[in-house]
Formats: sequence, C-alpha cells, structure tokens
Amino acid sequence: MNAAGGTRRSPADALASTLRDGINARGVTLAWLHDQLRLRGNAVSMATLSYWRSGTRRPEGAQSIAALSDIEELLELAAGALTGSLGDTKRTGPVGRSQFPIDERDLEEMVKDAFAALGTPYPDTTREVTTHSVTDVDAQGNVSYCLTRSIVQSTTGTVAAIPFLELSPGVRTPAPVLSAVSGGRISARYSHPSGEVHGALFELESPLTAPETAVIEWSIGFPAGYPPTQETGHAVARQCRELMVWTRFHPDALPDWIEEKIETPTGIRLAPMSLAGRTSIHQVRRAFGPGAIELRWGFGDREDQPG
Repeated sequence: MNAAGGTRRSPADALASTLRDGINARGVTLAWLHDQLRLRGNAVSMATLSYWRSGTRRPEGAQSIAALSDIEELLELAAGALTGSLGDTKRTGPVGRSQFPIDERDLEEMVKDAFAALGTPYPDTTREVTTHSVTDVDAQGNVSYCLTRSIVQSTTGTVAAIPFLELSPGVRTPAPVLSAVSGGRISARYSHPSGEVHGALFELESPLTAPETAVIEWSIGFPAGYPPTQETGHAVARQCRELMVWTRFHPDALPDWIEEKIETPTGIRLAPMSLAGRTSIHQVRRAFGPGAIELRWGFGDREDQPG
C-alpha cells in the first residue's frame, strides 16, 4: 500500500497504461508498431506486444528492453517512459551464443591466449547491448585515435572485469595505448608474442550481476612506430542491439576511395562507400553479430591498392 492508502500498480500495469496512452496519442496501431520494430531489427511478435499493452505480461530480457527503447522513440515518448517502469528483472532473455566474429582460426587461438593471460574466461560472458565507436583520421590519412562507448550487460553470473582487444591480423605492431575513459579502470595489459593481438582488462566500477548493465568508455591511441593504418572497425562476439562505427577524416586528407567490409563467421561482404561531400562517414547495423563492421580507405586508384 502507498502512503495515501491506495493500491500500488505493478510494473506490468504501469507499463501497459503508458504504452496504451502512447499508442493512442500517436494515433497508430499495434500492427504499425510491430512493422516498425521489425524494420529496426527487433522481431517482437504481435502477441507479445498485445500482452504488454494489456498488462498480461511484462517485458523480460535484454532484447525486450531494447524493443521498449525503440518503442519510446517510435511513439515519441520521453526516454525511460517505458523502460523506467520495469523495476528489477532476473532474466537476461535470449542473447544468442558467443562466437568468434571472423573466420580466422589462428587469430582466435591468439585471442584465447590473451584471455588466459588476462585471467578471464573465454568466451567473455558479457554482451555489448549498444556500441558507438568513433575513429579520427589524421592529416596523413592514417588512424590517429579511437573512442568507444558501450552499454555492456552480464549474461550470466557476476562480472567484475571485461577484456578488450585490438587485433591486426597478419600485421605485427607495437602495443597500442588502451585507456579507460569512464566506468572503470585498466587493471591488466597483454601483448601476444605475434604482435597481432594486444589487450587490456577493463575493471568495472561495480560488478555486474546478470542481467545488469553498465555504460563504459575506453580509447585507443597509437604510439610512435605503429604502422600507418587506413582501416578501422569494431567486432562483437554476440548480437548487438545497435553497432555504429563513425569515421572522421581530416579535411586535408579526404580519401579517394572508401570501402565497407562486413565480416561474419560465414563470410565477407564488400561494398563501395562515398563521403558525398562530407568529412565523415558512419556505418550502422541493428541486431548485428557475431561479426565485424570495418571501413577501409586509400588514395589514388583503387586497383593500385593491396587487397
């Protein structure tokens, strides 16, 4: 009972009321909402949406919570209008199995070595719910700095630290400078003898017990002697609700050609891209992974560039 003597509404009832009001105010149907969610990569069934609207069931798990965030945007509700009414939940929902994001067996073995050296189990038991990765390119046309912000979630048990790795398949490099910007600190570092895998252990400010989430931010800098790099990207081992890679070029070094590379455990897809008069380009995928989103660029004729 609340202080005024009335009956406190359950989280499901509160969410249902807000959802019904939002649908009515927007003047849309449940079918429209279902179609819009599907286009965003959130395949929530009509039956499930109906249950949420009636209060018969409440959303559970990471995918359902991701769908609620999209519904808030689609119905033009304030952020948290729906997700904020859920309270605590003890389920993560289906998150998919972890899988090495690219078809590189030797590289995966190196990654396993890195995980072992950092004292963390392989595969990682967290998932990236949403990740935005920003890369700055210098006046010479090479990568100079990367900043990544993620909402991470524990999928099972309690997680106190998350390993992050920088991979350069087939290229030996010195260790890049991985730094914690917010949400924790770097507690350990590792470089594989091959020079193709470097990593750091990001110790969270507070441990996460499934299905809790946290927002973290980290950066990658490149020391003197690091080979010139004209590609960037981000890889995820589990499906990510939204993955964005934003590459910002120096205005004095706009590339002559740009190519998108989408790599998954089952194959590679290449596609040309264009700045179209801008100095930056972004790649966005929803419900993406396991896999990697990459961007490559160069100067001169594309045919003269190595594959």
